[in-house]
Amino acid sequence: MSFPIISDFSALGNPVALAPGELGALTHPRSPCNYHKTVAFGLLVILAFPLSIRASEPAPITLTVDASDIATQRIEARLVVPVKAGPLTLLYPKWLPGTHGPGGPIGRLGGLKLSAGGKPVSWQRDPLEMFAFHCEVPAGATVLEVELAYALTSAQDSLEVSVGVVASRRLAIINWNALLVYPKGTRADAIIYAARLRLPAGWKFGSRLEPVRKTPEEVEFKPVSLSRLVDCPVIAGEHFRTIPLTGAPTPHQIDLACEDAKSLDLTPELIDHMKRLVAESGLLFGARHYTDFHFLLGLSDKLPAFGLEHHECSVNTASPKALTGDASAKWWLTFLLPHEYAHSWNGKYRRPVGLVSPDYQGPQQTDLLWVYEGLTQYVGLVLDARSGLWTPEQYRQELAFTAAELDRRSGRTWRPLADTALASQIRTPFSRHTWRLGSDYYYEGVFIWLEADGIIRTQSQGKRCLEDFLHAFFGGDGGKVVVKPYSFDDVVKSLERITPYDWRGFFTQRLGSTDSRAPLDGIEAAGWRLVYTDAMPDALKVRGVLDLSYSLGCWLAKEGVVIEVLPRSPAAKAGLIAGMRVLAVNGRRFSEDTLRQAIKATAKEKAKLDLLIENGDQFKTYPVDYQGGEKYPNLERIPDRPDMLSQIIKPAAQASEKK
Repeated sequence: MSFPIISDFSALGNPVALAPGELGALTHPRSPCNYHKTVAFGLLVILAFPLSIRASEPAPITLTVDASDIATQRIEARLVVPVKAGPLTLLYPKWLPGTHGPGGPIGRLGGLKLSAGGKPVSWQRDPLEMFAFHCEVPAGATVLEVELAYALTSAQDSLEVSVGVVASRRLAIINWNALLVYPKGTRADAIIYAARLRLPAGWKFGSRLEPVRKTPEEVEFKPVSLSRLVDCPVIAGEHFRTIPLTGAPTPHQIDLACEDAKSLDLTPELIDHMKRLVAESGLLFGARHYTDFHFLLGLSDKLPAFGLEHHECSVNTASPKALTGDASAKWWLTFLLPHEYAHSWNGKYRRPVGLVSPDYQGPQQTDLLWVYEGLTQYVGLVLDARSGLWTPEQYRQELAFTAAELDRRSGRTWRPLADTALASQIRTPFSRHTWRLGSDYYYEGVFIWLEADGIIRTQSQGKRCLEDFLHAFFGGDGGKVVVKPYSFDDVVKSLERITPYDWRGFFTQRLGSTDSRAPLDGIEAAGWRLVYTDAMPDALKVRGVLDLSYSLGCWLAKEGVVIEVLPRSPAAKAGLIAGMRVLAVNGRRFSEDTLRQAIKATAKEKAKLDLLIENGDQFKTYPVDYQGGEKYPNLERIPDRPDMLSQIIKPAAQASEKK
């Protein structure tokens, strides 16, 4: 589906007509657009009165969050809301940016109490909308006091992790949206909050919010709109360090919190790669739509590993083992940082029009996630290689793994890619490797945009590339925190201006296809092809499982437990199912080496492959009919084609320096 660009946000409840891209600029304290859009006052009035006391705006809602005793797994918040007598509905944020679904962690909300003038005010939850609370403000009341609490537990839903509060005894990531309510009927960028935060003694913090007062017990932040408050989480911890990456005119830094002081010592190599990431991103997009950027980084084995994008910061958590040679942990950290950072351009500055919401209540339309996430996934991998966080070989291995996995998903024959984006809020219980996932728009998007790059290069005879589209679509004037929505039509028209082509037909075909094979033409156009060899890539050796999916068609844990089986594979035809345990291979006790040697032997002769299986209280030998040896995905150069892939990941900063 396509949507018109929004050029007048009055349709979203905004009383001030804004040009495209100006949503959010009104309340950003460092934006040149901050004050002059307010039509009720002239310039002299604006200069005479600060934002927090201008008569044209209501008094701010004060929000005090007490996380000083976070070890109790409970955080308390208190709000003072300016009100008028009469009916009032308070809302809890439901559709949070970046989550693509109604993931507000309302199940952890508790202790909700309302009062006015020292007297309790009763409330009732809406019978149809669980995120809405109705009350009657008594006559004469000018403020409503709200108390609430947020419960922390170790087991958390994936969406709750990214938009809730996650904490251990030594560090925490605090999302303000989890700890507040707001009056219904007002845009999120028109409600002002004055936030205060209390942390455990001795803790330090990082955030894009601007502190205006600090005491040993509390920090007070400059009043901001609800939309900016939600977009500026806090990371805090007992062991904390700020690492500058760049200075003026656009500072970048890492705000690092860890479980122990040792983990604060990021390697000089990683810091250098992060500096290069900042430089490469600026060159790739052509402009920065923020004045300062913070990488909020938590290193802990006590917190779930996750990431979430924001306009002026990103939240990233990983295991501290990433710093001590654990390849799997390092892969996650280095994969995560560029992806969430690139969202500052694609997802925050430019955002699908269906994801622009005035009040976090939704519903939202997610049909363009193949651009929002798919293009960001493509760009993130390129930045991994350009910044040095990954070697060119690691980049190619990642493409090979992803291509091979997508190419074997039988679910693609019934579910087109467009539906995975449109129905992203549905939590699909499908097996990761067999059926079409609800998040395939990430992974398949990589190959769609790689193919688009090849089309641009071919059609323009090498004069243009996808980077020209990135400059045109995500560049423009920098230094302003604004939102500029886009539609499918906008994407198509921008690409047509770069290189004339039937882009609408191209994307429509890719998004609607139910072909049994993944769209891998882009890899071959880039001078490489997916092949299967007997050489196990290094990345597979450290993933904690024995990946035999390319040969037998199954995955095993180190102790021999079957994790998953591909439909119609040799393992499936033999009768193996998840939960079984391999005890012996051809009469020998199971080990990874024993099984791999037996599989390897099938490449040269008709060798038997008998697996003694424990299934509950039963033991049985399962013959597996397989010939072909070990198989693992790799990329292989196509000799007669230019190596476009190497050109794509070549550092732009180096080319710029040579010029």
